[in-house]
Amino acid sequence: MPTLALNKPFGVVCQFSSHDVHPGLSTCIATPGVYPAGRLDTDSEGLLLLTDDGTLQARIADPRHKLPKTYWAQVEGIPDFVALQHLRDGVRLSDFTTRPCAVRALDPPDLWERTPPVRFRKHIPTSWIELTISEGKNRQVRRMTAAVGFPTLRLVRVAIGALRLTELALAPGEHCVIDPAQLLPTRGASGRSGRRH
Repeated sequence: MPTLALNKPFGVVCQFSSHDVHPGLSTCIATPGVYPAGRLDTDSEGLLLLTDDGTLQARIADPRHKLPKTYWAQVEGIPDFVALQHLRDGVRLSDFTTRPCAVRALDPPDLWERTPPVRFRKHIPTSWIELTISEGKNRQVRRMTAAVGFPTLRLVRVAIGALRLTELALAPGEHCVIDPAQLLPTRGASGRSGRRH
């Protein structure tokens, strides 16, 4: 059974079964027998892997394996050095403290238009940051940026391990077959290993 990489669109819930409000993964993928390896919130976008390999699912989703996930977050306001360093050092949330992570300011990336578009507040600027974390707690990135005073408006997962969405060139809702070895930095493959769907 292949391992698939999907560019999950905004508003799609990470399950194949029907949902009262949101479309499921079956609107993007018709391949039987594969399941999400890890999750993306309904209001988050980007790289999602699907497989029937339980060992691979654990490798991707279990934070004990420390497979990094990289996100681009559009936040309300412009974080200063102190806020970025706070994110890097670990943020105390109500139920846990996040692990240290890599964070940097990011020029506005060239992304697809989101449907529906992000709602902006007229007099508050926005900016982008890149975060690479090895955890995956519920709504973690959103909670982190809010805790340091810069709520997330749009969140896109752009990499899992060494596999980058930008190299796969998938439009929202498109998927392709990948080699799981592409997740490992030693391979550094281009990612164009299968037909897009």
